[in-house]
Amino acid sequence: MPVDLSGRVAIVAGGSRGIGRATAAALVAAGARVVLTSRTQANADEAADGIGDGAVGLQAHVAAADDARACVEFALARYGRVDILVNNAGTNPAFGPVIGQDHARYAKTFEINVWAPIMWTNLVWQGWMAEHGGAVVNTASLGGLFAEPNLGIYNASKSALVHLTRHLALELAPGVRVNAVAPGVVRTRLSEELWKEHESVVINDTPLRRIGEPEDVADAIAFLASDAAAWITGETLVLDGGQSLRATATGAGA
Repeated sequence: MPVDLSGRVAIVAGGSRGIGRATAAALVAAGARVVLTSRTQANADEAADGIGDGAVGLQAHVAAADDARACVEFALARYGRVDILVNNAGTNPAFGPVIGQDHARYAKTFEINVWAPIMWTNLVWQGWMAEHGGAVVNTASLGGLFAEPNLGIYNASKSALVHLTRHLALELAPGVRVNAVAPGVVRTRLSEELWKEHESVVINDTPLRRIGEPEDVADAIAFLASDAAAWITGETLVLDGGQSLRATATGAGA
């Protein structure tokens, strides 16, 4: 089935750049109307203006309950429904060995990468999806499936998100489908440490011989949000150009 989201309304939490912005654009191209968020209104507006008709930007810190609630209420007031939620925002302030991290970095990582998706999913469930159904897609990471140096806290948070995706899929069925994507090394600002200074090495370690682009992930998210994936829930789709086929994962980024 082609990806057709005509008449659907989506929220992309963390949608002003990288995978989030590409996802908002892919959803609009498939016919959806999209509310995308950023920590500043200026960045949200810039992203929405770049996408064009069908996208609107809204300031919202993904871990701030009042901001999240206001965003869902905005979407409902403006469009009358919320059919799709993409929990895309992520952070990694805890780069380095696990044993060397402090509680503040750990807490921030899990607040953004784990708690925020739970909170946003709860809000769209209460506001619309419990009665009308819908689809939730979480942006996890290939790192959530592997162990690797210097990314232990981040990867643990993404592993938790993968597991939570399965729990939420079970709890919210049959009306709401919940899936995740697990990108490998993708050309985003968050994952620059994994590729920017050694892109040729990453490419050589990737069977498909290129780094992923945000659009590669965005197209998969649009698919999972659409009726083309109507019998898929609780799954995590790996998008890595074959990086995980290597004996040791080369890295993960989302």
